[in-house]
Order: sequence, then structure tokens, then C-alpha cells
Amino acid sequence: MKIQAINGFKDILPETAIRWRYIEECARNTFERFGMREIRLPILEKTELFVRSIGEATDVVEKEMYTFVDKGLTMRPEATASIMRAFIEHGLHVQRPVQRLFTIGPMFRHERPQKGRLRQFHQLDAEIIGAVEPQIDAELIAMGQMLLDTLGIQTSLEINSLGCPVCRPPFKEQLVNYLEKVSDSLCDDCRRRTHTNPLRVLDCKQKGCKAVVADAPSLLDCLCPDCEQHFLDVRQALDGLEISYSINRFMVRGLDYYTRTTFEFLTTDLGAQAAVGAGGRYDGLIEQLGGPKLPGIGFAMGLERIALLMEQLQEKELPVEQMDIFIAALGQEPLTTCAKLTHALRLQGIKAAIDYSGRSLKAQLKQASRVNARYTLIVGDDELAKQQAILRNMASQEQNPFDLSGSSAQQSERLRSLLKETTDPA
Repeated sequence: MKIQAINGFKDILPETAIRWRYIEECARNTFERFGMREIRLPILEKTELFVRSIGEATDVVEKEMYTFVDKGLTMRPEATASIMRAFIEHGLHVQRPVQRLFTIGPMFRHERPQKGRLRQFHQLDAEIIGAVEPQIDAELIAMGQMLLDTLGIQTSLEINSLGCPVCRPPFKEQLVNYLEKVSDSLCDDCRRRTHTNPLRVLDCKQKGCKAVVADAPSLLDCLCPDCEQHFLDVRQALDGLEISYSINRFMVRGLDYYTRTTFEFLTTDLGAQAAVGAGGRYDGLIEQLGGPKLPGIGFAMGLERIALLMEQLQEKELPVEQMDIFIAALGQEPLTTCAKLTHALRLQGIKAAIDYSGRSLKAQLKQASRVNARYTLIVGDDELAKQQAILRNMASQEQNPFDLSGSSAQQSERLRSLLKETTDPA
């Protein structure tokens, strides 16, 4: 029997990897404009990290984590908790009072695989730690919007405020009272959540539950003066940056650590409404994990969903993978010479390919076309004897002699200069 990939774990083939690399390069370019620095994190963390940060009564912790129970280790289901752990462990706040960090990599959740949602999925994650100002919230949201605009992806932005430890407890009491009265109309999960995590009931996707909570009390009506002012300032900052948004009073996100500003970038181009990116503020998380009392805000975007949208919309012309030159060696002695030349070219930073199989010129020219080579250098016994190869422009089919005298380093330098002078025919 053939061994195949595990359900929910997907290979990213070279043709698709071009799009992924483009997305990652755009993300790095955008993030660095905002002063973000890259951090790379381990796949495995102590399970306690995610239980304490995400929340024991969340779906992620209760149902979705890949945990090695005997070892107390878990494959990371999201990146924020890991970044906070690294921030605390290495005392990054001592180096810089405000840290702007991003990471790109795989996450793991045991969910039902579907379009744009896999068990191994990949995220772009950006965090600003140590800044409490509402303008920072707007700036981070604007950074996410800028990246999506760069990629040609159309989304709608929804925002909400989840309050703080001062205003959330009275609201939870109101919400629980309301949910108890409509308990018979709720799904089994929401009835269970009513007392363990009532805010999550507001985010249930079941039609029956959505209809019931439409009349539920809103946290926006219960915000304390500080949270109310913060949310007003965030909206004014977004208006100043000309970022369009709508307020979704039922947006709560699936993780317990969120406070105040939360937001989602939504699309309908993947079928049902789906979040391409989402995030929010988590001002108590660092202290909760044993670190200093510092605020933070961040977001994550799903690479799979972004890649799917780009593939569907086809609004962005991706860079074409191209070799600078293909070396066609015809014969054993020319092959020995050309192998040295190919290596010298690569040392010069030139994308060079060579076929060692000794096939015919016709076959090698086909291979040059397959790898999208700009030029092919043809070297046979006659060319080697005359110290003069044939350099073929693969777009125009024009052929010119090329001097093979001197060492392979000298030959490669001449070729590098020639390639630098010419423009890509594509």
C-alpha cells in the first residue's frame, strides 16, 4: 500500500510554494515597514502554557490540541502564547520597552478538515508588546489591512471591544441570566458553556443559537468609562487612517486572553463567511503567565486561506521562477568543463542549471525551456576545441559566440557581466 499524507496535513508542492513564498515576502516587507522584527519559535511547548493563556474552557484546549499527555507537551495551536513565553523567558522588555515581533510558521489543531482549514495550518502572526495606546490598536489593524491590500485580497473589517476585568464580570452575570432563560433553545455546547465560558455562546455558528443571542445583552453597553474611551479612540484613529470597519457586538474570539479591542478581516470568497485574519488586545496575558504587567495586542492571518483567495481571484501576477542560464554539455570532456563553469556561476550568484545525463542537444534545449532559462550555453567537443561556445537567447532564439578561454572563474565572470547587462526578455 502507498503511504499517503495524514488527513488534514497537506503537501505544499513547488507550484504552490511560489505563491506561499510571495505571500511571506510581502508580509515581511510590510511588517518591517512598521518596525516589526522576526522571532522563530519551537513547535512543542508545555501544555500548561496553552491551558493558562488560551483558557481551559475553550474549544481549542478542550477539543483541538495535539497533546502528548504522558509528557505534558503540546504542539502549538497558535503563536501568541509561545511569543509571550519567549518574551518573558528572555526578558525582552529589558532590551526594548516596546517589542514589535512577528513569526511565520505551522500551527496544529485537531479540527474537521475543510476548505482553507487544516489540522496543520500556517499563520503569519504579529504582536506589539508594551504599548497601551489606542493608536497602536489602529496601527496594527492598518498593518494587516495594508498587507491584504498588497496581496489584492478584498475583506471587510469588523471590530468590537471585550472590556476589561472591571467591566466584564457584571456583563457576564447579565449574560448568564439571559442564557439561562433561553437554555432550551441553545445547542448542547452552548448550554454547557453558559456557566463555564458564556461569552463563547455569542460566537456560536449554529443557526438556532445565533437567532437566540440576537437579543442578548451587549458588552458594548456595559463598558467601564476607560474601556469606552479606549474603544472610541480606536475608532477615531481608524477613521483618521481611512480604514473602513463595522462594529460587531457579538465578536468575542475563541481565546480567553482577549481584552478590549478585537477585530477580524472577513471574506465571503471562500463560501461561507470566513476570517482571513483576526486578533485583539490581551493586556493581562503576560502577567498571567508570570511576566511583568505589560499590555499587548496582536493578530494572526491564515496562509492557506490567503493562498486560496489569491488562487481564486488571480488578481496578482506572481513572479515566474526562472533560471538565468542552462548549460548544455555535449560529450564527456565538455561535461567536465561545464560542471566547473556551472559551479563557478552559482558562486557568482547566478541561477544556473546543467544536465549530466548526456542527452542530445534537442533534449537539453527542451529541458532549458522547462526550467524557464533565459539563456542556454551550448558546449560540445568542437566548441571546446575552438574555445568558443554558443550562447542562445531562449526568447529570441538569437545565437552568439561566447569566449571559453581562461579559467572557469574567468568564464563565469564574463557570463555574469553579460547576463547583468541584458534584461529579462519576459
